[in-house]
Amino acid sequence: MKTKTYILILFLCSTFIVFSQKDVDTIPQLDLYKIALINQTDSYITFPTDIGNIESLMFEANVNPSFVIRKRKDSKLMALLTPQITIRMYNEDSYPVRTPSYIPQVSFYYLANKEENLNYLVLFGKIAHYSNGQDGGFYNDENSINLQSGNFATNFIEFGFLKTAYSNRLKAIKTIKSSVEFHPKSWMLQEMKGRYSGLRWHNSFTSFKFPLKNDEMKRANFSLKAETTLMLDNYNNLDVFDLDRFNASLTFYYHPKFLEDIGLFVQFYHGMDYYNIYFEHQLSIIRFGIMTEILRF
Repeated sequence: MKTKTYILILFLCSTFIVFSQKDVDTIPQLDLYKIALINQTDSYITFPTDIGNIESLMFEANVNPSFVIRKRKDSKLMALLTPQITIRMYNEDSYPVRTPSYIPQVSFYYLANKEENLNYLVLFGKIAHYSNGQDGGFYNDENSINLQSGNFATNFIEFGFLKTAYSNRLKAIKTIKSSVEFHPKSWMLQEMKGRYSGLRWHNSFTSFKFPLKNDEMKRANFSLKAETTLMLDNYNNLDVFDLDRFNASLTFYYHPKFLEDIGLFVQFYHGMDYYNIYFEHQLSIIRFGIMTEILRF
């Protein structure tokens, strides 16, 4: 009788372990590197179908590869080197590419806390250079900004946190980010002081929606990213509650099965033009494009 009891107990314990392990295995797995990639700007190229008040473009492309520096895969501290470049090709004679954005940067990530169900807390910091590679005068003769060849240059630091979680009900990984970006005046081109915001508060929410079938949980079907930026310093004589201080974007991603390495997206953006010396333009646009599929769970 005792032998049968021991066998029953052993069977129940092993069954519990197997099913518990199965539940864990069906949850998409995160690590510090994947969390860092979620925080990085997407590599993408847009279609020539922008809707809104932006100049007519053939495309806008953002190239943002990441080079990882870490001791081993399970390290709590790692760095990313990123030679980010953004270009716009204009739908004009000879299809010119004017004043590309160069944003080389180094980011540091520290895994401060790790709990079950993908509850991670990550602290990060970044130091970056931002310029357009031009050497012309900042102003034209009539005192307007020289968009063709004017010099644009600043350096900044950013620090904040990332919080992740997994929803079993929604089958989605969620991340929340909040950070502060600071451009010291001594790191900024003289002509930009008082015209370009040097203190910004960033917030974002990202969700990766996974299929319901456990055997298809290697990649998300849909993703969503909502981002906001609030300029906090005194620049351009803007009032405290002026809407020009606020940037917002909402991006929907679709990851089709027939495209293994890229995804499709549509983005709604309102706010300051993020393309270097064009920063005084206010955009309200809808755009479509493709992005690299960098995350595998």
